[in-house]
Amino acid sequence: MEHDHLTYAVIGCAMEVHTFLGNGFQEVIYQRCLAIEMEKAGIPFQRELPQTIFYKEFKVGTRRADFIVEGTLVLELKAQLQIEGSHLAQVMNYVQAYNMDRGLLINFGAKSLGVKLIFSKEEKERWQLNK
Repeated sequence: MEHDHLTYAVIGCAMEVHTFLGNGFQEVIYQRCLAIEMEKAGIPFQRELPQTIFYKEFKVGTRRADFIVEGTLVLELKAQLQIEGSHLAQVMNYVQAYNMDRGLLINFGAKSLGVKLIFSKEEKERWQLNK
């Protein structure tokens, strides 16, 4: 997989933050710390990049993912006791809205770091065809 190095690098940065801080802080604290770790690791990112949401041809609003990493990965952070289905749906919607192949949901709120990788429909199909 061509982006595995990026996914692993981001997860490594998140592990560093979680190891140092543990759980129990607000999401924004983890966002700021992860930005520091990704900068130190030389990982280019944009924070809270606005994305227009359309319904058919109508603009209905904007959303902001926590990070867009290297222009290829949507990164959403949570600080919850557990990841819920609505959190996964949010990342799936961001992957579609930002037209990305994958998204990464990282939860700092539990005792252990939670990580979920989400693929676009197209990326899933590519993987199935390559098997």
